[in-house]
Amino acid sequence: MSGLRTGYTTGACAAAAAKAAACLLIAARRVAAVSITLREGETASFPIVSVEAGDGWAKASVKKFAGDDPDVTDGVTVAVTVEKSPRPGVAFEAGEGVGRVTKAGLSVPPGEPAINPGPRRMIEAAVRDVTSEGLRVRVSIPGGEVLAKRTFNPRLGVIGGLSILGTTGKVHPYSSSALKSALTCALDVAAAAGVDAPVLVPGHIGEQAARRHFVLGQDQVIQVSNEWGYMLDQAGGRSFSALLVLGHPGKLAKLAAGQWDTHSSRSESAVPWVAKRAGKVLGADLSSHATVEGQLAALPGDQRKQLAGVIASRVRSAVEERTQKRFSVAVALINLQGDILGQSGDTAPWPRRD
Repeated sequence: MSGLRTGYTTGACAAAAAKAAACLLIAARRVAAVSITLREGETASFPIVSVEAGDGWAKASVKKFAGDDPDVTDGVTVAVTVEKSPRPGVAFEAGEGVGRVTKAGLSVPPGEPAINPGPRRMIEAAVRDVTSEGLRVRVSIPGGEVLAKRTFNPRLGVIGGLSILGTTGKVHPYSSSALKSALTCALDVAAAAGVDAPVLVPGHIGEQAARRHFVLGQDQVIQVSNEWGYMLDQAGGRSFSALLVLGHPGKLAKLAAGQWDTHSSRSESAVPWVAKRAGKVLGADLSSHATVEGQLAALPGDQRKQLAGVIASRVRSAVEERTQKRFSVAVALINLQGDILGQSGDTAPWPRRD
């Protein structure tokens, strides 16, 4: 990690742009750069890409730099328009490319612009460096509506664009904080929607299979990517009564082996673990197969079902231990076509379609 560059959040960029716009609106002063104070007291300087003004308004833009973090918003333009308001305080609006919240459970209520509390505080502090007058602040990210389709926003009920995020104002290279924040929000949305028995899946294939085989609500299926340990810990702290874990054994068998971050670069292949189980349970040698999909496909149907059941049972035990048996756990394993290979636990909370 040494030598990697840190960057700044969309919230920090919006705060800097807001301050530059306020300087132009209130003091008729065009600035080439501004400094703002980040959450932990550090001062950061931002070059201003553009400024413009009209009757009662001013606008400034900052180009986001995410450092060496693979951020979908790296390089976007964060533009903020500031207008005087007869009302005290700072009112926030969503401009082009910034979403609006439509579901309960997030950090801002439905109907509000998707500008999180941390960025709101940062923006307000930045403009208060310039004026104490009442202001309307509209944040825009040109192209944000298209980029938002590559984020969790549509699933979280944030429509029309991106969210303005950031707790500290800084983006740390290759950190998973933004992903974990979005995943936590998905749990919060599910809980607020009255979901009692969520379904955790790795990604789109798992979700499609879950909805194919079970009757599920809109907010009931949550994609966890590779963050199984984190999400199970988070789920364990909520008042769910049951949990279904569904996915491919090539991914989920890693949980049984004690690997809770299942990213291929941060975990070992599940192939040796599955081969060992096959040897013990079936007396079969599957060590020559390069993938778990290939291992299971090589078995006759009855043996495939038996081995998948054993794997599912081991995964279930690992999940129960991780969550300290706070709720009922079931596990369903699928192949790459979405067919169920085997399962363990009571799936009654999730009505079957077939």
